Amino acid sequence: MKKLKIDFVDFWPGFNKTDNYFYRLLNNHYNVVIDKKPELIFYSSFGYNYLNYNCKRIFYTGENRRPDFTSSDFSFSFDYNSNKRHFRLPLYSIYIDDYKMHDALLSKISENEARRIWDSKTKFCCMIVSNPKAKKRIDFFKNLSKIKHVDSGGAVLNNIGGRVKDKIDFIKDYKFVFAFENAMYDGYTTEKILEPLLVNSIPIYWGNNLLANDFNSEKYIHYNDFLSEDLLIEKLLKIDGNPELAINMLKAPVFSKNRLTIEKEKEQVLCHIINTIESKRKPIAQTYKKYLHNMKLFINRLKKSRYNVLKKNRMNTDNQK
Repeated sequence: MKKLKIDFVDFWPGFNKTDNYFYRLLNNHYNVVIDKKPELIFYSSFGYNYLNYNCKRIFYTGENRRPDFTSSDFSFSFDYNSNKRHFRLPLYSIYIDDYKMHDALLSKISENEARRIWDSKTKFCCMIVSNPKAKKRIDFFKNLSKIKHVDSGGAVLNNIGGRVKDKIDFIKDYKFVFAFENAMYDGYTTEKILEPLLVNSIPIYWGNNLLANDFNSEKYIHYNDFLSEDLLIEKLLKIDGNPELAINMLKAPVFSKNRLTIEKEKEQVLCHIINTIESKRKPIAQTYKKYLHNMKLFINRLKKSRYNVLKKNRMNTDNQK
């Protein structure tokens, strides 16, 4: 196989350069070597080290951020973007591959099995949240808790005597599990919905309004489908009191019929990467677009600096009152 020198920069803490979605894909096609002088880098949104490389660059983010085509030769993100240099690859797809969830998510459940699973769930609902700014989750937790007890196993509003160490093991006993994203944006879907689906609990989802493009809408409760939280709570209580409704949800397939299969998605991702590698086009980092990108970064830093100064002045004024 042809040798390919690559590197990964600006990824999240703990990212493994030789055991990740992109490395595994490429290693089936090339003799992949991590090298300080790569032909290709993959970079994410946790730094600016990518600016030190003039080779071809592929951007990936699972965060709620948009790709910048003045800095990347190709981009993968959750975004619905028609640019020819972009392919939609939500974070949950990475999780399915990293944690080998594929077979479990595709396995069919019989009616008897679904009934057994639902009967084994002895607890009503839970939330695991560590972000104190997640207002939508926290508000709904408080409202639902007024009607029926909800366990909180995260750092926020913890009511079980300590933080949960193993999330999957914890949530498996619950009928309903909060699956709220950190932000609402079309296409933005992380691993949060996968976790309850993996243990055959019913996710209460908030976030991507286009979730039904990816996941079967019969498999979860979408917050935004209800005109009020009261109606949503009424729906939860109805399912809780009627096992047949829950069993039908557990039996439903996980993914939407229109979604690419996981294997087909991986084939297309690999194809885009190979095309980027083998393209005769000059890398973006060696064109005038790099100056446009640097100017964008400079302007954004100025705006951020000005915002921080204004915020500090406002706080000082408030403290003097």
